[in-house]
This record gives sequence, structure tokens and C-alpha cells, in this order.
Amino acid sequence: MQRLEAVVILMKEIFSDIEFVFPKKADFENFAKKFPLEPFSIETINFLDEFSKKLLDDQQTKDYPDLITLSFFCRRANIIQLKNKHCNSNELRLGVGLLFHISPSNVAVNFAYSLISGLLSGNFNIIRLPSILFDQVEIICKVIKKINKDPKHFYITSRIILVRYQRTSNATKYLSSICDARIIWGGNETINQIRENKIRSRSFDLTFADRYSLCVINADKYLKDNISKKIAKSFYNDTYLFDQNACTSPHLIIWLGDKDKVIKSRDIFWKSLHEILKHEYKVQPIIAVNKLATLFSQSIDINNIKNIKTEDNLIFRVELEKLPKKIHKYRCSSGYFNEYHADNILEIKKIVNKSYQTLSYYGLEKKELKNFINESKIKGIDRIVPIGRTSEFSLIWDGYDLIRKLSRLCEII
Repeated sequence: MQRLEAVVILMKEIFSDIEFVFPKKADFENFAKKFPLEPFSIETINFLDEFSKKLLDDQQTKDYPDLITLSFFCRRANIIQLKNKHCNSNELRLGVGLLFHISPSNVAVNFAYSLISGLLSGNFNIIRLPSILFDQVEIICKVIKKINKDPKHFYITSRIILVRYQRTSNATKYLSSICDARIIWGGNETINQIRENKIRSRSFDLTFADRYSLCVINADKYLKDNISKKIAKSFYNDTYLFDQNACTSPHLIIWLGDKDKVIKSRDIFWKSLHEILKHEYKVQPIIAVNKLATLFSQSIDINNIKNIKTEDNLIFRVELEKLPKKIHKYRCSSGYFNEYHADNILEIKKIVNKSYQTLSYYGLEKKELKNFINESKIKGIDRIVPIGRTSEFSLIWDGYDLIRKLSRLCEII
């Protein structure tokens, strides 16, 4: 009886703390009793295709490249292609059940990709939205509400709950107790705090911690191809569109090739990027201070670093004489980059650990990159993509196959 009373009190606290963004209200207990679907159900594909169309039709979407990218990801042709890649017709799979997603606060559309992964793997989903009120979040929620008005999509929209609440709320404790899997996006400290809330014995956590990313450029190929403006724009999309806050955004630039060509390439590369920044980007005063503070901190711990003087604070360059193992600890947002000229890509083996996520590249062959991974046997780097594609979402993320991780295999012998 005492336990029942405690649950009732907790539920009252939760509902007073939670802001229901979609739907207007929800019964978590009944929601948790829903049945899972098979991955890539036709209902889910239809819903995502409609979401893609309505998102692209929204007048506000054109102002946000990340929303346009999201719309293209959800279109039917792409989802069918993903189905062919991730589904095995000989396997019998169903979603694991109720997913509780805790989205990061610093990337606007991440929650949407987390939700999409949950739907495609056959699950019903409760999403804690970012605490920051991004315009993109409001636009996505508005589109979902529009689709919910059409009865033919209610089967899928009824499998979505979007909420906001403060860290002081007991909502995380309760939602953790009823979920079948918990998807946590955030820094190590955030993940550890959330893990203090118990989950059921058969439930599991899928965590996406804060990661570090780098970029490798072959100077010989860079000069030969002579497309500096295109590369600069692609690099801008990887970094400044997210204020360099995304875990996929590179903070360390590795230059390969002849010394003279590297010097020339760097000069062209940064000038081309700066031309874009002058017209499209503005650094907040507090960030300018943070960049300087990061440099001071880094110079105390790492010997022989050089701050390359630039025209303004849009780009902050730090040249490294050696590659220190702890370089991943020195990162800042909004255009703070470490640079190093390596004799060979294998040099980065000594610094790459589990904190490293994405390696973007230009001027290297896929065979070279494959050989590098096979030879180095590094513990980090889960994604290798061309410059300009670091932020493209994939159903294989941080080394996890999300469809397989978020569904269960039923074996018939």
C-alpha cells in the first residue's frame, strides 16, 4: 500500500512538472502497453514520407539547412533504400517496445533523428526535447501536429510523445522505470546522472556520449583539384552551421603531403573559408573570450603550440608541433581549430581513443582509409566521410546498427 501511494505521489509530481508538446496530454501507463511493430513498417514509411513533404512545404524550413536535410532523409525513396540495406527478409524482428529518448540540448534536430530511428526499428517513443527553444524544434513539432489531423497517420502519431521538463523533475526517474530501452545523448556527466535512475532488468541503455572529430586533407590533391571555394563551403557546413558544437564537427585538421604544398594549401583553405564567414557568420563576444581562454589553457599543458594570427576572430588557428594524446580535451566552439602536418595518416594512431567519432577527409582514396583502419587497429573513429557530409545522419551511428540494437530477433527453428 505504501508503495502504491508513493507511485501516486510521484505521478502527481511528474504531471505537474511536464510540458506536453505532443500530444496535449498523455497516459504514460497505457502508452507503455502498446505493441511493437516490425522494422520499416509500411505505416511508418508512409508517415515519414508525409512528414518529409509537409516539412519541405513549410515556409520556415528554407531558412534552416538542417531541416532541409532532415526532409530529404525522410522521403520515401531514401527510406526504402535504407530498408533494403538494413532488413533481412529471412529474419523475424520486432521493436523492443517503449523507447525513452533524452536528446542533447545543443543540436536542434538530433531529437528528430533519434525519434525516426525509434519508429523505423518498430518502437513507440517518448522524447525529452532539448531545453533550448530552437526554432527548428518548434517547426518539426508543428509539422507532426499537422499530420496528426489526418486519421490515416494516427497509427504512427499515436506512438509518439514529445515532452519538456526541468532537470529537477522526477520525470526521468519515472520514465526510466517504464521504458524497454533508454536512448541517451549527451556528455559523460549527463549520461552518468541519468543512469542513476534505474531501469527494469530486461531494459537497456544505448548511449551517445560527447565525441571528438577530426579532418584529414591531402594538400597535393587539394591544390591539383583547384576547387577551394567548394571545399570551404562543405567544411563550413560541417562546422559553423552547428557552431562547431556537434560531435561530428572537426576540431583537429591533419594536413598530409609535401611541406611547401601544405603551406600553400592551408593559406588558400583558410582564406576561402574566411570569405564565406565574413558574409554568413558572426561570433558572439562570449565565444571570443572562450577561444582565448582555451588557447591559454592549452598553452599551459602542451608545449610548442603556435597561435596563427588571423584577420579577426572568425577563425582561431592553433598550430601543433607534435600530436599530444590529450588534444581532444582542448576544444572550443565557433571556429577553434588545431592543425598538424603529418608525414603519414598513421601518425594519428597514437592519439585516437574511444572519444574520437568522425574522420572527414579530402584527397584520400577509400582503399587508403580502409588500410589505415586495418593497420592501426584504433579503438576510436566510427565514421569516415568526405568533407561536407559529417552531419549526415545514418542508421549506423557511433558504431551501432540502430535497427538491430533497437529491435529483437525472434528465432524459429
